[in-house]
Amino acid sequence: MRLLPKDIYEKLEFDKVLELLEKECLGEQGREVVSQIRPYDDPDRINQLLKEVNEMKLSMEKNDFFPIKAYFSVTEELKMLEVEGYVLPEDGLKRINIVLLFIRAIFRYFNATRRETYPTLYKIIRKLSFDDSLIKSIEAVIDAEGNIKPDASPELMKIRRQIGSKQKELERQFRVIINNYRSKGWLSDNIESFRNGRRVLSVPSEHKRKIRGIIHDESTTGKTAFIEPESIIDINNDIFDLETEERREIYRILKELSALLRPYVPDMRVYQDILIRYDIIQAKARLGVQMEANIPTIKPEPHFGLVKGRHPLLFLKNKKLDKVTVPFDFQLFGSNRILVLSGPNAGGKSITLKSLGLMQLMLQSGFLIPVEPDSEMGVFTQLFADIGDQQSIEDDLSTYSSRLENMRNFLELASKRSLILIDEFGSGTDPKIGGAIAEAILQEFNKKGVFGIITTHYSNLKIFAYKTRGIVNASMNFDKENLSPTYELKIGRPGSSYAFEIAEKSGLSKRILNYAKHRTGKNEKAVDQLLVDLQQEKQDVEEQLKKMNDRQQQLDRLIKTYEQLHRELEYRRKKIKLESKEQALQQTARDNKEMERLIREIKEKQNLDKAKKLAIKVKEERKVLAEEVTDLREQIYYKPKNTSTAKLKQGEIEEGDFVKLKSGGATGVVESIDRNKAVVQMGDMRMTIKLRDLEHAKAPLNIQSSRSVQSDTISGAAAFQSKIDIRGMRYDEALRAVEEFVDEALIANAANLRIVHGKGNGVLRKAVKKKLREYNVGMDISHPAQELGGDGVTIVEIE
Repeated sequence: MRLLPKDIYEKLEFDKVLELLEKECLGEQGREVVSQIRPYDDPDRINQLLKEVNEMKLSMEKNDFFPIKAYFSVTEELKMLEVEGYVLPEDGLKRINIVLLFIRAIFRYFNATRRETYPTLYKIIRKLSFDDSLIKSIEAVIDAEGNIKPDASPELMKIRRQIGSKQKELERQFRVIINNYRSKGWLSDNIESFRNGRRVLSVPSEHKRKIRGIIHDESTTGKTAFIEPESIIDINNDIFDLETEERREIYRILKELSALLRPYVPDMRVYQDILIRYDIIQAKARLGVQMEANIPTIKPEPHFGLVKGRHPLLFLKNKKLDKVTVPFDFQLFGSNRILVLSGPNAGGKSITLKSLGLMQLMLQSGFLIPVEPDSEMGVFTQLFADIGDQQSIEDDLSTYSSRLENMRNFLELASKRSLILIDEFGSGTDPKIGGAIAEAILQEFNKKGVFGIITTHYSNLKIFAYKTRGIVNASMNFDKENLSPTYELKIGRPGSSYAFEIAEKSGLSKRILNYAKHRTGKNEKAVDQLLVDLQQEKQDVEEQLKKMNDRQQQLDRLIKTYEQLHRELEYRRKKIKLESKEQALQQTARDNKEMERLIREIKEKQNLDKAKKLAIKVKEERKVLAEEVTDLREQIYYKPKNTSTAKLKQGEIEEGDFVKLKSGGATGVVESIDRNKAVVQMGDMRMTIKLRDLEHAKAPLNIQSSRSVQSDTISGAAAFQSKIDIRGMRYDEALRAVEEFVDEALIANAANLRIVHGKGNGVLRKAVKKKLREYNVGMDISHPAQELGGDGVTIVEIE
């Protein structure tokens, strides 16, 4: 992602977010990586980072904490361990062991359940393996404090046992000597000490010739000599020799252990990188919990759809002071791409602009942001910002010159995937000339198709935004009565600066204000008010147009519903008529049997002419009835249907198509076709049916067998069930089921719907609300009382 100017992090205060992230890291290497964080412009990479952080945040909210604590860098240890023959000291082995212990805990953390719950976090280590033998090898030599274990080898155990024995012997001998010389008054107050690694006696200088032994040292005053008694010299020599052997044995053990670990250095580097990566993820998750942040829906193209967004740093500050941070919604509809934001000073324009820029940087760097989960954010490849004083003594640029320099750079590099943030656009020079230049630059930005947020006080820019397609006015609401800002963003109308009102509140005399009003003239204020009124009227017209479009869509749906009901009613009428005719045909068959009986009787009585006439009459009646039945069957089952409202495949039936009998019944799939017949698999049954008796059908819902939708999907408004259960479904399945359910509800004119999704972690509940918002129909969405399901059930009342 290209960023301009160089200090954009400071301008948007992203550097302060990184400082907060550093404090949440558990290791020094994690803090070093934070300073290298840069925003991405690949939607897939951004989505992956956000899912990792969101899953870590979910584990924290569930108190299912990830097994990672403070750790040390082992980069130097691994670098030295690669050198053939190098012996790693105990402290280095301890550090490596800590990293290995954390990695083992992470591998053990992802049991079958957690792999399903946190799939993106598990994906980081999914292709890796871990061998416990490395930890076992280190822990066989090093204890938890990083010291060599006494039983690291049989030889070391033997040496240390001998050292212990000699030290006990030395202690006994030393006690005897001390008691003897102290009784003679030959020792100083500090009876003993250590010199050159030897245990010695503290002897006053006047008595040093009385004690046989080796003088190792004297005090600085020369009044005390430190003497090793002759009787313990051999014991001390033995201890010295054993300690030398101990050091030699420890070196041998460490050398063998270092050689054992050396082939695994590449694996241990990977383990350290994984630990650092999880550290960054948990730090972002902790920060997300503090900010009450969420993951919005990511759009691959530039897009804004923020719901209840808040400036991350301002929210944290107000949270500590127990103050409320006013949220804002920011959505650009239609062809609008650039927002011209106006309003009084200290009304929140700059904070809103910085909020959008900072949240965009955070999002594309893999941070959760303080917005509602149903928010939508796009991905930009460039982010340019012109905020604050740009004066540069080094480059010999004034504030306005430096701002023009920024505009030139922005215009050269801008594209349709650029986001441009400009605060106080056009300021720093003569308002008339500065406003004209700003309008020309804004026109060029709009031609390039960039996205942007621009704050200004200039009326000509507000008028330009009103007249120009792609640019929309917005304002920060202002309480006219109390002359105080409300910090609420209102898109669709420009804002006034309220300069005179604020000046009057600040205490300036009326004489000064009257003079200023006289110099300003009535036109300036009239133009400002006229623009506000025009924008309001335009917004009212657009709202009325939207309402009319919604009503037209509702009317179209009602007409389609009426046509559907009419077709179904006509179908049922003909079907009832067919059934009555079929019954009549069956009755005729029964009458025919009776006729044959009569014929036999007549034959017996030799009345053949009467029998022939009667037989002809019956055959004609049956033929007429059979023709009526055939016509009705053709109309009901074989007449082409109007499928303008049904999204069914048209044309001839082919292998693999979903079909059903024209007379009704279950849906099946065509396995093979032989001339005019098809083999159809319907559930567990396989049937051979004539092609003319089949018609195309919708694919059945693919729903888990263990838990299924509890609503009958019988076609026809009369059979609609107003309850659906989507518990246990995957996200995509739930969205499809809810969509079909609501479509059928609209066709059936159902007013009250009940959607059971369960509580869980709230994913299905959010999915239901998201799908319901896609319908341009008045809906009242709520949850019942706790005893009736609470948050696990969504009640929908269609107006």
